[in-house]
Amino acid sequence: MTEPGSPRTSSRAVLRDLMTTRVAATTPDASVAAAAAGMVEANVGSTVVMQGTFLAGILTERDVLKAAASGADLSASNVSEWMTPDPHSASPDTPVEEAAQIMLLNGFRHLPVVDDRTVCGVVSLRDLFAARIRRPLAR
Repeated sequence: MTEPGSPRTSSRAVLRDLMTTRVAATTPDASVAAAAAGMVEANVGSTVVMQGTFLAGILTERDVLKAAASGADLSASNVSEWMTPDPHSASPDTPVEEAAQIMLLNGFRHLPVVDDRTVCGVVSLRDLFAARIRRPLAR
């Protein structure tokens, strides 16, 4: 049974309730083309960039688009050149509203979800919209 006052007793949704656990991962020295192919294969819009077990960055669809628009050879360009290093993250127990505020204030579309230094998911704007549609605002 959940203890009173813990996030699970609240009617407010937390990230573990809606995050995507199908996480694409890559390394800083992988090519942007290979990372993009992994994103397509996983049907996700971002890939977490791991340095061993450490979350080193995140590469998103927009980053890949910027790299392509620059004229860079995506097969020769490393992820480290285009990723967002040391990204913000949230815990699985972060309230959805707080995650949405972090994403809105910082212009993010993807937010890694980290539990005890382990990436366990990613929440996207699409996930937040889907949660809002399933659970409309109370009036």
